[in-house]
Amino acid sequence: MELTLNKYLQKNVEAAPLAVFRIFFGIMMLGSIIRFWAYGWIEKLYLEPQFHFSYYGFEWVKPLGMATYVLFVLCGLSALGIALGYKYRISAVVFFLSFTYIELMDKTTYLNHYYFISAVAFLLIFLPANTYFSWDAKKNKALAFQYVPKWSIDSIKLMLGIVYCYAGLAKLNSDWLLRAMPLKIWLPSKFHIPLIGDLMTKEWVHYAFSWGGAAYDLAIPFLLLWSKTRYVGFFLVVIFHVLTRVLFPIGMFPYIMIVSALIFFDAGFHHKILEFISKAFKFNKKLFDNGKALIINKKPVNQLRYGVLLLFFAVQLLFPWRYLLYPGELFWTEEGYRFSWRVMLVEKSGYAQFKIVDKATGKWFYVDNTDFLTPFQEKQMAFQPDFILEYAHYLAQHFEKDGHKNIGVYVECYVALNGRLSQPYIDPKVDLTQEQDSFKHKTWIVPFKDDIKGI
Repeated sequence: MELTLNKYLQKNVEAAPLAVFRIFFGIMMLGSIIRFWAYGWIEKLYLEPQFHFSYYGFEWVKPLGMATYVLFVLCGLSALGIALGYKYRISAVVFFLSFTYIELMDKTTYLNHYYFISAVAFLLIFLPANTYFSWDAKKNKALAFQYVPKWSIDSIKLMLGIVYCYAGLAKLNSDWLLRAMPLKIWLPSKFHIPLIGDLMTKEWVHYAFSWGGAAYDLAIPFLLLWSKTRYVGFFLVVIFHVLTRVLFPIGMFPYIMIVSALIFFDAGFHHKILEFISKAFKFNKKLFDNGKALIINKKPVNQLRYGVLLLFFAVQLLFPWRYLLYPGELFWTEEGYRFSWRVMLVEKSGYAQFKIVDKATGKWFYVDNTDFLTPFQEKQMAFQPDFILEYAHYLAQHFEKDGHKNIGVYVECYVALNGRLSQPYIDPKVDLTQEQDSFKHKTWIVPFKDDIKGI
């Protein structure tokens, strides 16, 4: 076993696929930062709100005022550095830290693809992606290698495989497969789309998309891995993500997944891409075709690299299953829901009316949420228990500063899940100021009055 592992770790392949991935990833990230800025989302999401929802354990991560723009500039420049392979290791570290900081500033903006970008950015720190067709390798021939360890390319394939397979497994539930939810809610609103709009109102289309989406996620890594089905698999990747982009406004993610899938193609395919780039930008590709292979020795620093990557993938494989440690319906409580590749599985809407009570006199008054939250924040807060708890504590602190004493904060909250009627969500008799956020089960969530079967 050890001999087989050592043999695998020493196996080298062409570096071209890793170089193409680095270039496209960097370009996509730069485009995402520019797009985010151009749409005014920095100000709207990070500067205008007076309160920001924090991730548990990362309460210290907050927007930086006007310096938030500097953070985005730094993130964009480091993405460009990754694409060019310019001071690559520094660029990769800076991009990972800056992008992840942006992601953590307010969990209202949580998206699976932000997490995917942070995960890939972390992975790139440890990969020799600048050894071929990069500014670093051009300036320093000692860094130039035509061949890199096979595991460095396989690690990206594994990351993509985890995302797809876990997304597919998550779809194997009764709401998705037997009720076509939440697509049955979302798709009819797309009736205005040319050519396919009329189909979006058909129930059989809702079920076809539900079953097809699950089959696609579970099958696509294997279709891309096998050379005989690779082009068919990539065609499905393009169709699926273009259709997703047309139907749902999820930004750059579909394009990121399309270009990421190119990593599965053989080196000859990537050499053609690099030849096109070299002609377009007059960057001599032949400088890097030196026949040299990067050999990673057994120095402690490289052993540490293997250890970090092993731990990274162990987390990626195990962390999505943490929901099994919690009682109750995952889609309802959302305990263990985030960071588990559960993509577009729920449609939740909620109503949350907070009541501030003087526990000494019994006097109380209702809170107008619009005094403290933006419409987007209020919408997200109303159906997520950790948001509700954090907001309750914020309200207590706010009104205590205004001179109120002996404050208790209660909430009347109702939530609708995947087309069901609204149900009570939070126990209205619980003073939320007495509850603390943690990884423990939140006993003040009212149990779900239905059953969703599946993984």
